[in-house]
Amino acid sequence: MHHFDVILERAVARKGGRKSLDSLLPAPKTSRALMAKKDHRYLSDMSRRVFRAGLKHSMVDSKWPAFEARFFGFEPDKVILISDERLEQMMQDTTIIRHFGKLKTVRKNAQFVLDIGQEYGSFGRFIARWPESDIIGLWRVLAKQGTYLGGRSASAFLRMVGKDTFLLTEDVVAALKAQGVVDRAPTAQRDLRVVQEAFNQWREQSGLALCQISRILSFTVGDSRSIE
Repeated sequence: MHHFDVILERAVARKGGRKSLDSLLPAPKTSRALMAKKDHRYLSDMSRRVFRAGLKHSMVDSKWPAFEARFFGFEPDKVILISDERLEQMMQDTTIIRHFGKLKTVRKNAQFVLDIGQEYGSFGRFIARWPESDIIGLWRVLAKQGTYLGGRSASAFLRMVGKDTFLLTEDVVAALKAQGVVDRAPTAQRDLRVVQEAFNQWREQSGLALCQISRILSFTVGDSRSIE
């Protein structure tokens, strides 16, 4: 595994300079901003991530105002009261995406958000205080206690809300293989811990956020125009 300076140098060369590279890097939100975000906004983003899975994101986003209206602005204490009959009626509503399994997840994840909020004071506080050095642990909690948040959905949701996380896209996995961190796509907890350790080392070496390291890794492989 190379020192991150070597990886960064390759990405800079492929992107035409450091200034050009920096313009393409995401920036995580501060802990204060994550805590200030209301629980109903987290539930909205969580639900939008669930519906985006397997679908064109722009199509889902175009329908999201209708979802906001049908689900009471995603206020968790209101969403958990939606009946099965009401969800079945939504299957006739052409202004939203009519996927009954995913519609039911909104209610289930509303209860998840409420439970976490009751334990930690708010869902945002829970997200903000989780250490980035164990971000895979947060993925695991979201996958186990949330609904339809397994696989890449947990990390994608965290990236949406601004929590610092790396993503395991095809390009990032290819870069991790090239660095000798893994020899296959990491899915088992043992392999994910190895990946987490590598990111922790690179973060210490570079002073960059996990999301920025992740993006830079993606620039070192494949088409130079691709991003994670």
